[in-house]
Amino acid sequence: MKLDAIDTKLLNLLQEDSKQTNKELSSKLHMSVTAIYERIKKLEKAGTIDKYVALVNKQSIGRAFVAFCHIKLVKHSQELVSRFEKEVVIIDEILEVYHLSGDYDYLLKVHVEDMESFRKFMVSKLTNIDHIGSTHSMFVISEVKHTTAVNI
Repeated sequence: MKLDAIDTKLLNLLQEDSKQTNKELSSKLHMSVTAIYERIKKLEKAGTIDKYVALVNKQSIGRAFVAFCHIKLVKHSQELVSRFEKEVVIIDEILEVYHLSGDYDYLLKVHVEDMESFRKFMVSKLTNIDHIGSTHSMFVISEVKHTTAVNI
């Protein structure tokens, strides 16, 4: 889908705050409420707008400890890759999983309460996946930038 300047402005406004009403958006973009509604529906239908979510404060729910885990599989067969991916996507502490090129096969973003919770996660969940060859974990000291907005 080809985006015009209005689509781009609309998407940026929605990424900033998706709870804005169509009336608020129409005022900011100098368009009718109906035109805004139709553009949003068009963007949703085209898959440009994938979904709407609430961003939860990690500290407020006791998940402020963030770790990144590099994973190397024992073997790169289609079966093991598929099994690994099915197993990690159902683990609640893992928020993001990326299949990588390079020295490691996967990068996991893990949110837990503290270091002890991370140790329990590693021992009881991650290392129970038998086709993991090795792991390398790094812990976040401070979050310098975090955004979900894609620059359009």
